[in-house]
Order: sequence, then structure tokens, then C-alpha cells
Amino acid sequence: MNRKNYYKYWLAIFAALIMLCVYPIYMGVKSISIMASNGFVPIEDYPKYIIPYTPIALAVLFGTLLMPLIQRMFKRWDVLPAAVLSSGVFMVSERLMETRILVGTVEMVPLESWQMALCYIPPDQYKTRTWEAVDVLLGGYKPSFKLHFYLISLVLIIAVIGCVYGFGRMVSTGNKSRKKPLVIQSVACIAFLAMCIWACFTAFYRTGEITIPTISALLMAVFFVLLGLVVGAFTGSLTLNRNVWLSVVLPSVLASAATLVMYIGETILLSGNLYRFGTGFLMEPLPAIVLAPIDILIVLAAGGITAGIFTLLNRKSRTLE
Repeated sequence: MNRKNYYKYWLAIFAALIMLCVYPIYMGVKSISIMASNGFVPIEDYPKYIIPYTPIALAVLFGTLLMPLIQRMFKRWDVLPAAVLSSGVFMVSERLMETRILVGTVEMVPLESWQMALCYIPPDQYKTRTWEAVDVLLGGYKPSFKLHFYLISLVLIIAVIGCVYGFGRMVSTGNKSRKKPLVIQSVACIAFLAMCIWACFTAFYRTGEITIPTISALLMAVFFVLLGLVVGAFTGSLTLNRNVWLSVVLPSVLASAATLVMYIGETILLSGNLYRFGTGFLMEPLPAIVLAPIDILIVLAAGGITAGIFTLLNRKSRTLE
């Protein structure tokens, strides 16, 4: 192991992550401070989306901090315990913030209920929104609403940890065979995180209606495909140069599966409905299922793009060998 370069990398990446995580951690501390003083956080003082970003930041920093210890203990299997530990930090801190922080003015609600409303309507429209039968919170808050919320968070955490640990192992061993899939995973993860933040502040320009504008439809489609691609790239970077079932089929299947789970989460959130990307055959739900042909194409696109990328990467890698 090239320990000097390894520890330089570790310190550099940890410092970079601290700088990137300063804002969500500061906002989390600020909200807890307001809560401790007032007993609740007024709507006008609530920092947008401290959940899940404050717990995500804590989880990623925790996993990165322990990287030298975990990589020394678990060698080539380092990503698995790191991902499990980081995910555990996220779930504990997320749940504490969801249930302990209250948001409101006259009537206070737990942060988890308030956050769910922001999943489909921007905060500045919350009070002026005309509520309809298809609205998200019809029938009251349910824990199952958070399926896709947690999915997005855990995918981000595991993908970031996978990149940090993957490049760390490359620095320590000098083996660059996984460099290209790790770069693809990093780019996909950054793009997905950027879209998550974009959605937080705009809700992708949705109006709360079940049929959404064209720009919203395009952004949601890209978002869903990117989610699957991040999962596929993470898996493919670990199974590179294995047989075709492990190196291509498995990553593509998991990519499509992640996108499908995202759709299931949206269906739960919308009380059995899905946002419609327009009108016409491609946009209308098929008989007996909530998915429209366009939704099925998006699920398949996530797997197809992943399969194409890793077919090419595995072929080039074998050629170099």
C-alpha cells in the first residue's frame, strides 16, 4: 500500500466533503436550535429540505472518516460494511429529525409530515394551493409515503461511499482497472444529486395536478433514469470483468428495478395514481396497472443504458488484458 498517497487522498476527500456538507449540517443545527428555543420551527424559518440532506451529510462524513480503518479490516469487501454503517447513521439521524422537530405556525406537525407535502408542491405555493382529490396527503400521512424518499437517500449515500472507497483502493493499490466505471459512477451520482437539489427548490415545476407540464415530464424522466443508472453503475463497478451475467445483466436489472421501485413509491405517495406526462396512448395507464407505456420505457431505459455502458467497458477491459 502506498500509505503516503493514500492518506493524502483520504484527507483531501474528507476535507472536500466537509466543505460540501457545511450548509446542510449548519441548517440542521440551526433548526434544532430554533426547536430547542421555541418548541417548534416556524414555516418561514424552516430551511428547505434539511431532511434528508442533513442526515445524508452526516452519513457520508461518518463513512469517509472511518475509511482507513474499514479498508484495513475488510480489504476488498470494504464497501459493504461502510455502506451498512453509513446507512445506519442516516436512518437513525433521519428518524430523530423527522419525529422530534415540529414545523408550523398555529398548528404544529412533525417534520416528516411537512416534508411530504414539499415532495410535490413548492413551499411558496403551500398556502395558496387548491387541494384536490388526487393530492398527496389525501387520507393523512402514512409511513409508506417515504419509500421513494428513503430510496433516493440511500442510493446517494451508497453511491458516494462507493466512489470514495473505490478511488481510495485504487490509490492504495495502484490498480486502475476500475477507474472508468468509478468515473461513470461519480458523474452519474453528481448529476443525480444536482437533480435532487433542483427538485427540492422547484418540485420540478409541478403544479400539484396529476397531468404535469412537458418540462416537468422531461425532468422527471431524466431523474428516474439517472436513479437507475447510479444503482447500475455502482453494481457494475464492483462486478467488472466477471461473467456477462454479473458484469452486464445484474447491473442493468438492478438499474431497472431501482427505477421501478421509485415508481412504486410515487404510486403510494399519490394514493394509487401516477403523474401523467401528457395525453395519448403512450401517456395513459395500461389496463389493470397504473404504469403507462412511457413509464415502462423509462424503466427499461435505465437498464438498457446501464447494459450498454457495461457491455462496452467489459469488452474494452478484456481487450486491454
